[in-house]
Amino acid sequence: MAAQTLDSPAKADPSATLMFRESAEGSAAVARFLAGNAAAIEAVVARLRAHPPAAVVTCARGSSDHAATYAKYMIETHLGIPTASAALSVSSIFAAAVVPGQRLCLAISQSGRSPDLLAAVAAQREAGALVVALVNDVESPLAEMAHTVLPLLAGPERSVAATKSYIASLAGIAALVAAWSDNAALRAGFAALPDQLEQAFAADWRAALPLLRGDRSLFVIGRGYGLAIAQEAALKLKETCGLHAEAFSAAEVRHGPMTIVGRDFPILAFATSDDAGDGVRAMVAQFAERGAATMLADAAGGGALPALRALPALEPILMIQSFYRFANALSLARGLDPDLPPHLRKVTSTR
Repeated sequence: MAAQTLDSPAKADPSATLMFRESAEGSAAVARFLAGNAAAIEAVVARLRAHPPAAVVTCARGSSDHAATYAKYMIETHLGIPTASAALSVSSIFAAAVVPGQRLCLAISQSGRSPDLLAAVAAQREAGALVVALVNDVESPLAEMAHTVLPLLAGPERSVAATKSYIASLAGIAALVAAWSDNAALRAGFAALPDQLEQAFAADWRAALPLLRGDRSLFVIGRGYGLAIAQEAALKLKETCGLHAEAFSAAEVRHGPMTIVGRDFPILAFATSDDAGDGVRAMVAQFAERGAATMLADAAGGGALPALRALPALEPILMIQSFYRFANALSLARGLDPDLPPHLRKVTSTR
């Protein structure tokens, strides 16, 4: 595989990469988000309560769309409002009209500049949706288009692989849902996130390095709140490590994909400490019986990869923070530069 590599990848210091330094800032980014957006969140929640939306439409690409998966589970489980991801090309290529209605359009983006994202958000706004943007660049076209902007406040992100902006997006979604649902436990839980994220970044996942150092494919498994980080981890393994990684729900993988998993096939799994996590744990046990090389991050304490226990809805944020440090180290171990994946740019200009 052609890729940009470091001069001496075998000797490279993992802490010297932009990916390492920026992902390490996840805790500080979340603290800034919570402090800087408290009033704006309460204001938009008051508007949402006064005019309850019939549905939520998310607009996002890449890592931000994985955050949108998290938003779907958070909103539907805590508020019961149907939430779906917009197919951006419906607006950008097909120019199809959107049926008017009382909706929330939740737009999530690091740059706020992708043309197809902007087209979809504009269509939703024209159809009467309230547009709330979680965006890192407050001077972007997306920020100008939104009714309410919740700045991610992650700071400049120079590595191509988004890390701290993704963590800030997840925390922002949790903060919005906590206020909107007036869930005291969730409010208290996300307030503790900055300190917990520092602990999560210190977690040692080196035990998984030998299993993925070679040129292989793997499955990444999650369920419920954890599906979003399975999607994100699979993307990061592709773009920073050159691995063919596919993300599946622990329920969905029981269908056709099951036939691929045999002896030594790698499985990376994220299990929350709730019933959804039970499904992941059961699936991992079944794969292990076949001789698969399983690597489990388990907030309930049963996995080889350490994971912090918190509210199940927040545990994925902590696990993905641990994963980012691991992915950075794995990229270097495979002779790659995690900051400069081949053929990729920071802003994707998809029409």
